[in-house]
Amino acid sequence: MKNSYSNIYSFNKKTLRKTINYLKNSDVVGLPTETVYGLGGNAYSISSIKKIFKLKGRPKSNPLIIHYFDLNDAMKDIIVNRYFIKLYEKLCPGPVTFVLRKKISSKIHPLSLAKLKTVAVRFPKHKVVRSILKEISFPLAMPSANTSSNLSPVNAKDVFDEFKHKVRFILDGGKSRVGIESTVIDLTGSPKILRPGVIDKNMLEKILRTSIEENKSKTLKSPGMMRKHYYPGIPVLIDQKKYIKDSAYLYLGKKYKQRKNFFSLSEDSDLDEAASKLYKTFRLVKKKGYKRIQISEIPNKGSGIAINDRIKRASRF
Repeated sequence: MKNSYSNIYSFNKKTLRKTINYLKNSDVVGLPTETVYGLGGNAYSISSIKKIFKLKGRPKSNPLIIHYFDLNDAMKDIIVNRYFIKLYEKLCPGPVTFVLRKKISSKIHPLSLAKLKTVAVRFPKHKVVRSILKEISFPLAMPSANTSSNLSPVNAKDVFDEFKHKVRFILDGGKSRVGIESTVIDLTGSPKILRPGVIDKNMLEKILRTSIEENKSKTLKSPGMMRKHYYPGIPVLIDQKKYIKDSAYLYLGKKYKQRKNFFSLSEDSDLDEAASKLYKTFRLVKKKGYKRIQISEIPNKGSGIAINDRIKRASRF
């Protein structure tokens, strides 16, 4: 069933079949995940991959994340190791992406991997995209559904705002629960976090029972490693203490609850909640006409590490 946006569809048996037909015909569709919404296409199809890069205006050096239903589906494309198996058993499906070595026999098109010999794989938890992945015979290359370097979408209307009718079919799966992109961990050698997320370093180290090294490589092995990213369309100022006129001021807690132009990411100072509301609030204040976004200091722990990563990259424009 359509809603007021002519290319946004509610999820049901009919739209599931329609989505699958689009994907089988190498088209690209807007899909929900628990992290953010993505642009999904057949990872084995050069036509699909080219459409994704063109729609996003994405540099060819920036690889795509490849999404699977489960490990059995992924085995034809990846070389697994003990670190991966431990994390997969504890965290999947969920908001985590693994960089692994690619099998020589893999059908993933090299363009989607920036011609690397590694592949970033994820097993999403959202029931809508899992329903699709279960029914198709190929994985989905699926970056966030936004133009390159811009803010990721957390609902179907955000995808429409980004692309209007350039994406013919957007499947509505409600608001993305996590609200920021997945944690990315490189497992091709000693484990290294390439992009922080709500699954943090402490959690990963407890499962692996080993320390996770700092990533010092400049090679783009996954999305989220570019210096400038997550731009909401207006300047972002971080670690702010004094309000500037015409700004939207984002903070944690209830201190400024009664003040105009102040937006709490979590009245309980819950960092997971703050992460889930970050992009939504960025889009809201941009639409309200504010000239800039000021953000107070965010504790650099748990999901706060991921928040600080996103706002730091957004502030570099």
